[in-house]
Amino acid sequence: MPLRAALHARANFISAKETTMPVHKLDAAFCLTAQCEADKRKTDYYDTGIKGFTLECRAGGGKTFYLRYQDQHGRQKQHRIAGYGDASFDKIKREAQRLRSEVTLGGDPAAKKAEKKAIPTYSELAQKHLDFVKGTARSYDTIEGYMRRHIRPRWDRVLLSDITQPEVAKWLAEKGEGPLSPASVEKVRVIFNRSFELAIRWNLPGVTRNPVKGIPRKPINNARDRSLTADEAKRLLAACEASVNPQLKIIVPLLLYTGARLSELLHAEWKNVDLDRRQWLIPMSKTGKARRVPLSGAAIEVLKAAPHFDGCPYVVPNPETRKPFVAIKRVWQTARDEAKLAGLRLHDLRHAAASAMVTAGIDLFAVGRVLGHADHKSTMRYSHLSQDALLAAVEAGAKKMQA
Repeated sequence: MPLRAALHARANFISAKETTMPVHKLDAAFCLTAQCEADKRKTDYYDTGIKGFTLECRAGGGKTFYLRYQDQHGRQKQHRIAGYGDASFDKIKREAQRLRSEVTLGGDPAAKKAEKKAIPTYSELAQKHLDFVKGTARSYDTIEGYMRRHIRPRWDRVLLSDITQPEVAKWLAEKGEGPLSPASVEKVRVIFNRSFELAIRWNLPGVTRNPVKGIPRKPINNARDRSLTADEAKRLLAACEASVNPQLKIIVPLLLYTGARLSELLHAEWKNVDLDRRQWLIPMSKTGKARRVPLSGAAIEVLKAAPHFDGCPYVVPNPETRKPFVAIKRVWQTARDEAKLAGLRLHDLRHAAASAMVTAGIDLFAVGRVLGHADHKSTMRYSHLSQDALLAAVEAGAKKMQA
């Protein structure tokens, strides 16, 4: 049987079936007294005015208003309007008329309702985001922590379709007025933005655009160009030598002599250190790319003095666990205070290494390569030191010419 004929036959069957159902003019008075017919589980009363407008009366006494209709493919659909008593009859009838008009114009209220019901909350997206990056992102703990402390308390119960750009912009502005630093607020924005990028890639219901994209960002200037004088470096190394943690006297000098990030050094393995070629391979850096760090003579001497542990692949492991240190903050602060360098951070040693290279006359490109900067802007923060070196060079040249 051709498809058109089959659909026509089905429509006639449904129409004939409806005519066997009780038909009544649905008004407030009738609906008040309408009951389920005896010995039946439910009775449907079809309105004589609005096609498909139905009152379902159940044996238990419950009543519900529906609109029943055929969609564009001839399939029978049912859309729940309201339970009896949830709204006035006049409002329910007006809604039935609106829905009937929507169907006449090709709409599908039941499909729209199902689509709305399928829209997840941010809680579901956040979990999918975390599952996606777990095992691949080295910053997983950071992402999870920012979500748990800052993003999820505000958005977990909100449907993705209800998260709008104005609301997100207002929320981020409030975050900026609180105790969070501008850099932390930017981290929150980046993670939230990434969630919606993934939602769009996965075609999640309710997400047609990224509500975080396009929100103006305040400029951030949190760069610290902390350098160390020769005397300060000497005091710091002496304090590390006396530390109760025997590995601190290895860790701090290597940070100063290589400019590496602390996490890179704590996870460094001996198989990636080549003393003969004077280089250290970092398989995966913060930028997501491998890089080779050249090793100075001073760095090689420190590495030669570093203890090796049987069966342990790491260069500076925790001697007790033979695993990378989770944190060395306490012993670092003790050594820093002993050296009278209050406020100095471990990450400042990376800046100190860069400043020392630039001050020694090394060009910014080479310094950026050593530090593994993906963006030249990160290295340009040391440009004023480079200018000082250049100025010293022209002054020395001028004096030579005068002589």
